[in-house]
Order: sequence, then structure tokens, then C-alpha cells
Amino acid sequence: MKIAMMASEVLPFVKTGGLADVAGALPLALQYCGHEVIVIMPRYKCVLDSKFKIERFSEDVSFSVIGKGIKVYFIEKNIYFDRDGLYGDKNGDYKDNLERFAFFCRRAIDLLKELNFRADVLHLHDWQNSLIPVYLKNIYSSDNFYKKVKCVLTIHNIGYQGIFDKDQFSKLGLKEGLFDIKGLEFYGKVNLLKGGIIFSDFINTVSRTYAREIQTEEFGFGLDGLLRERKNILSGILNGLDYSIWDPSTDKFIMQNFSQGQIENKAFDKEDLQRICGLTINKDIPVLGIVSRLAQQKGFDILVESLGKLCKMNLQLVILGTGDLKYHQILKSVAEKYPKVISLNLKFDDPLAHKIYAGSDIFLMPSKYEPCGLGQLISLRYGTIPLVFKTGGLADTINTKNGFVFSSYSKGELEKTIQKAVLIFKDKPKWLNLMNNAMKCNFSWKTSANKYIKLYAKAKAK
Repeated sequence: MKIAMMASEVLPFVKTGGLADVAGALPLALQYCGHEVIVIMPRYKCVLDSKFKIERFSEDVSFSVIGKGIKVYFIEKNIYFDRDGLYGDKNGDYKDNLERFAFFCRRAIDLLKELNFRADVLHLHDWQNSLIPVYLKNIYSSDNFYKKVKCVLTIHNIGYQGIFDKDQFSKLGLKEGLFDIKGLEFYGKVNLLKGGIIFSDFINTVSRTYAREIQTEEFGFGLDGLLRERKNILSGILNGLDYSIWDPSTDKFIMQNFSQGQIENKAFDKEDLQRICGLTINKDIPVLGIVSRLAQQKGFDILVESLGKLCKMNLQLVILGTGDLKYHQILKSVAEKYPKVISLNLKFDDPLAHKIYAGSDIFLMPSKYEPCGLGQLISLRYGTIPLVFKTGGLADTINTKNGFVFSSYSKGELEKTIQKAVLIFKDKPKWLNLMNNAMKCNFSWKTSANKYIKLYAKAKAK
């Protein structure tokens, strides 16, 4: 099949979240399975010629290559993309985001024709690309070049929908009739993701459980009714993990490489983590690691409420990440009070992240909702036992055989589950069994890519 992947961010060029991981890794897995893939994304200010080998295709399009010849095309427009941020700055979202991504969507569609790339499937990601199926069905419908192309839309987090004031609708170049309850109108505003859901041939999200959750009022962010109407074309495919990056046997950032066959070597990475974090070096004290955005969605509301109790348990906590200022302040205050219990690192630090995954005993991920989650998949690979709330991709990947799960979202349940984990940590045979089960888990992109290929085939046959 011929597949065009269209995304607003793609590794290794630019990343703000898990979308970039997917848009960078999935094309490689699809190519490995024998499919022809191209990728199209905006060319942001940070995509530099000096950093990446970039060639010119046309006056406003350049390209680079990933994998074995996969071309990543960059759509250029300085007025829209020559900025420090992707979607906004310290003052919030860019006011012209609708215009920016409407331009990108139209230009991406036209580029397919210029490349003579007759795609079987366009794989689109999130609201930034949701106008592509809208335009194809309403503006390009009479163009034979696009007649057979099908659209698959992946929703990575339904909390982000691309909502704009209704007076911006005229900038989309669509008929006024599409600003309607059966079109892009959403409580008197324009909703780009809604348009994508209506006009795409298939919709998926990044775990089976999340696909069910977004059809409920609690998790649907106002689109649950529409998703229930379209449930026959809605599915969940778990994100994969790039094991060429996340592999304790080859990881260049950790002190001691290890594998399931040499699981005892993980102890050296725990000692290294305790040392660099200024914690007491003691193999019998469980280390709980967190690599996360510090936000309510990630469970920090119940976590900070539990810190007083947790700091009196015999454990250590290493936190890495940035986020909401209020959590920065609370965590700073508690870390100052308990410096031998909490190591707080309010920054982005990729080498330290690797060390936390390798050196921790337990990986804490109490997210209130989590469409897929990569942290728990990484920690499994490193024999670090995930402790999670039962939601989204966390519910689909973690169970009593490879981790700890609490199913009632509360401070009390979180504390109780951590207590249980700390108790079992003392039982070395049980803990070793958990570690072995964790490291046996396989969430490679190959598995996920095969599921996407089946979805593309269904779309092509529709």
C-alpha cells in the first residue's frame, strides 16, 4: 500500500508530546512491513539545515530522509511556521492557529499531486490535520487524482480539539452550510477535530480502553455523542515503543547495561541513580521514579495530597518533569522538607530520564486519564514495575502480573497501592518474578504496525 502520514510534529525533527514519537516510528515499522510511506509536516523554525540533512523539492517544500529512504516533506511558510513555538508561546496558543493549520492541510493535499503520490490511505493525526478529510470531501471531491484516497484519523488526546471563534470559519474556504451541528459547529464555535471525525473514513485512538472511554460523557470532552454515532468505524490501537532507543542492554545513558538474563546488573543503575540524586545509597529502600508533565491529568492532584504520608514510608522518590506552577511550588516545598526522600528535578533531561527508568524499582504513573502512555511501556522494558491508575492505555498494558493497578481515583487508593508495592518489594522472590514478567512484555511497533495495516486495508476496501 501507499501511505501518506501527515502530522504536526515528527521525531527526530520536532517533538512536544507522544504524537511525534508515533509519527516518527510508525512509518519505519510500515516500511519494514513492505509498504511505501511518505511523511508531510510543517517546517518550523527549529528544523534547521545545519542539524538535519535537508534538500529542496520546490520553492516552498523541502525534504529529509528517515529509515531506508522514507521522505519527510516540510511545508514552508515563514509567516506561519517561522516561530519559536509549534502551537503557542508563553502567552498561550497562537491566535492564528486555525489559519496556520488550514494552510498546512490544503498545501499537503496539493503536494500529493505535485509528487504524483497516489496514496491509498492518508493517516492523519489530531486536530491540526483534521481539515484534510473535510477538504477532500468538499473541495477536492471532483478531482480524479484523490478519488480513491481514504482517510484514517488518529486521536491522540481528545482534550485538544482545535476550537476557534465562529467568525474564523470564513477563513477555511468552506461553504457556510458546513458551519452547522452536522458539520464543524460546536456550541457556537468552530471545532476542527469534529470535522475530521465526521469526514474521515476510519477513526482510531491510541488504546482500546481509551476508544471506549471517549464515548462517555466523562472523557469525551463534548464529542462523545458523535463518537457513539460513529462507533462502527472507531477502534483503538496501542502505540508501540521504539526498542532501538529504549533497551537496557544497549542504552548509552545508563551506567550499567543489563537484560532479563542479567537482571542483577540493574542494581548498579539503582545505586548510580541514588548517588546522582543525593539520596542514601541503599538497595533495600525502594526507589519510586516519575518522568512526567506535572499536571492534574497526570495524577499530581492526588499525588501531592499523599506526599506527607509517603515521605514517612521507607522509600525514595525521584521526580523529573515540568508543568503547572502550583505543582512546582508544592513539590519544592515538600522536597526541601524531606531532602533524603525526594529528589526533585524540574527540567527536561533525557539522560536522567533513562537513568530513572533503569534505576528505579517502581514507576509511578497515577494519571487520571491516559490515552496510551509510553512511560509504563518503557519501565516494563527496564524491569521497573509500573504502578498506575486503571484508565486508557494503562488499563490495557498493566495488570497484577507485571505491575500494580488501583481502580478508584483517590488519594487513599494511591497510598494503599504504594504501601502494597513497598511490602511486596521486600519479598525478593516475588519481586524478581514481577521484574521478569515485566521484561517479557513486548510492545514493539511491529505489533502495532500490523494492526494499522489491517485498518488501512479496511479503509481501502470501504
